[in-house]
Amino acid sequence: MDYMPFRATALAYQQYRMIHNVYVLLVDSDRRVLREYDLTLPQYRVLKSLDLKQGRRLTTLSQRLLYAKSTITRLVDQLEKAGLVQRTMDAEDRRAQRVVLTDEGADLLASARANHEGTVERRLNKGLDAREQVILRDLLEKLRDSLVQELYVGEDASSAGSDHP
Repeated sequence: MDYMPFRATALAYQQYRMIHNVYVLLVDSDRRVLREYDLTLPQYRVLKSLDLKQGRRLTTLSQRLLYAKSTITRLVDQLEKAGLVQRTMDAEDRRAQRVVLTDEGADLLASARANHEGTVERRLNKGLDAREQVILRDLLEKLRDSLVQELYVGEDASSAGSDHP
């Protein structure tokens, strides 16, 4: 009997579960760090995605973060209410709006980002030597690129790039 298809499926599912478990642990840790700044993870992702000088269009945020337009609108509403961003008219297209960081938003983002990046480095480098860290990065990059290609089948996958999660 040939058990290879079953074993491959079982291995793929084990890999999926392990990646999912790591994701859950990373997200939980991110939430704990960002709680200090009164930010949710989606709010932080929006703030990080804003160009510091020109902001971003709402539609661009939606595409980059893979959030529905209604979700982006809700998140921007929350951030605007907190005084961290403001909406402005887009100089290139008066029908469009840009979201830009306020000075308070830029300060909060800088502080939250420094803390978050420090915890990310500590968490992801723990228990791995330098060679293993590079191997893990390369394997994850290869997996991500494959998933992005699958996600954008029939679309211009080159526009997906590394801006996506």
